[in-house]
Amino acid sequence: MKKSLMALAVAGLAAGTANAASEMPSMEEMWKIIQQQQAEIQRLKGAQEETDAKVEATVDAVENSALNSVAEWVNDTSFGGYGELHYNNLDDQHGASDKDEIDLHRFVLFFGHEFTDDVRFFSELEVEHSIAGDGKEGEVEIEQAYVEWDYADNHSAKAGLFLVPVGILNETHEPDTFYGTERNPVESNIIPSTWWEGGVSSSGELAEGWSYDVALHSGLKVPTTGDNAGKIRSGRQKVSEADADNGAVTARIKYTGIEGLELAATVQHQTDVTQSDFAKEVDANLYEFHAIYQNGPFQLRALYAMWDLDKAINTAKPGADEQEG
Repeated sequence: MKKSLMALAVAGLAAGTANAASEMPSMEEMWKIIQQQQAEIQRLKGAQEETDAKVEATVDAVENSALNSVAEWVNDTSFGGYGELHYNNLDDQHGASDKDEIDLHRFVLFFGHEFTDDVRFFSELEVEHSIAGDGKEGEVEIEQAYVEWDYADNHSAKAGLFLVPVGILNETHEPDTFYGTERNPVESNIIPSTWWEGGVSSSGELAEGWSYDVALHSGLKVPTTGDNAGKIRSGRQKVSEADADNGAVTARIKYTGIEGLELAATVQHQTDVTQSDFAKEVDANLYEFHAIYQNGPFQLRALYAMWDLDKAINTAKPGADEQEG
């Protein structure tokens, strides 16, 4: 029996070895399998590289888009400014107007941004006399802050806080245009430069050499009592919680058709320049005319301005219903 079992075991082992040998792939089959596996590896590797490239391209696109947006914003944004340090040394033979003074009269910062080719923003922040506060001489004020829109060829509209289109100095009071250390009395008292209001306006070209400005804006509030009664300059509200019971309209026409020449005329109307603080409304009209001619480094300027009030606000001063210079 032992011999029989051993014989059966040997026979079974021989059969298993024969079956295993018959199931082993040939060299050709092994080579095909290796090639298929290599091809699959290459396919997966290519897919991974393609995915990595797409991810990298996406990251680059996002980064470039952000950088381009910042660059475009910077290119469309402008900053600027100027300052004036004044020294006055004046001697009056009577002594009443003696003056020996140094003053940082104003420090101004500009900020502007162009949203599109047709829409832009501009602002001007000013500090006067170096320091502002209770008992201090200075002021902090925004003189301009408006949005401008080119709604047609050679025509634009603006809304916000802007300089009133009148006179020579009011709109050109910044370097590199500089007409003198202190402003002349006519463009300080008759035209209260620097004079800004809040509202809307339109500007444009009527014909070659002819332009216009029309503005509907907040009005003056000229005092009716006290030392400043009837003084136009004291009526500026600077759009600071300004009384808006009565507005004003300003219109200007300008001719610049000859090189070096500027001729302009401005009219402003306000039905009550006291904003109802007087016994009766005081109808007021401002008329301004100016001419500028420049030839090389030489320039000639002439300006006339007049306020015509239908009644005197300060009755203690005869003729105060007409103020001119």
